[in-house]
Amino acid sequence: MHAYIIRRLLTLIPTLLLVSLLIFFLINLIPGDIIDAMQAETPDVALDRARLERKLGLDKPLIVQYARWVGIARQADGSLSGLLQGDFGISWWRKMPVLKLVALSWPVTLQLGLMGLIISQLIAFPVGIYSALRQDKWGDYIGRSFAILCISIPGFWLGTIVIVLPSIWWGYMPPIMLIRFTEDPIGNLKMFIIPAIIVGMAMAGMLMRLTRTMMLEVLRQDYIRTAWAKGLSERVVTLRHALKNALIPVITIIGLQAPILMGGTVIIEQIFSLPGMGRLILSATLHRDETLIGGIMFIFAAVLMLINLVVDLTYAYLDPRVHFK
Repeated sequence: MHAYIIRRLLTLIPTLLLVSLLIFFLINLIPGDIIDAMQAETPDVALDRARLERKLGLDKPLIVQYARWVGIARQADGSLSGLLQGDFGISWWRKMPVLKLVALSWPVTLQLGLMGLIISQLIAFPVGIYSALRQDKWGDYIGRSFAILCISIPGFWLGTIVIVLPSIWWGYMPPIMLIRFTEDPIGNLKMFIIPAIIVGMAMAGMLMRLTRTMMLEVLRQDYIRTAWAKGLSERVVTLRHALKNALIPVITIIGLQAPILMGGTVIIEQIFSLPGMGRLILSATLHRDETLIGGIMFIFAAVLMLINLVVDLTYAYLDPRVHFK
């Protein structure tokens, strides 16, 4: 197991280098640059494009810009700094280190994502298990319809409705100023609960359907029939014998849903004015802040790779038939 973990961590190095190359050249496919964004902000002031390009290093070939960003070529001042040295650069627009901006925004996205994940499981597992135990009955039909509804409703539409309708009907608006958990735990939860439910619902729909399918497959196994024949109660058969094996594929899917979960927070954070990573990368994209965009996307990629590793290890722990060599 330890050797497998070490090998997986070592393979992350070339993988992340390829990811950095892909990120850099995809960013440069975006029309315009930060100088165009600056000019749009101050249309009455003529900017010295040539001077700004030299200052930002945009006058160099793309391969040189990439080498400087990664940290395998020296910067204009002669220093060697980049991703390999743990230096993600300075945001061109905000004039702050990228890592500092990420450190300020990451807790918001992490809290929203974790709360959405927990809510999705609290909804999906009970409904999926109940639907499987009541196959082709009214409870099953209602559960399956609810799952389809969760998958079908767009998060941005539901988020907008949740804000607009209560304000029209009751004059209520969800809090839009960030309340830190350390300052007011109750106020923080009130602020995050509605967007977390919206984020979790889309994921819950798919998990409900998958949980139901896997439970039905496990409940048809011979050892489950044996458990029923022994006179064990439905609760014991379900929780002790069927649930663990049924959840093994579901755990894997939860890990694969991490990119969707992170991507879904972009719009939700914008709607509910949450200063998280999604809102930060949206602002960076609008301002063509290539350094900030690249840093955030690289961090996202690294986090998702680590999540996949944790999911694989969890899969092996839950299923003793799986061995890593």
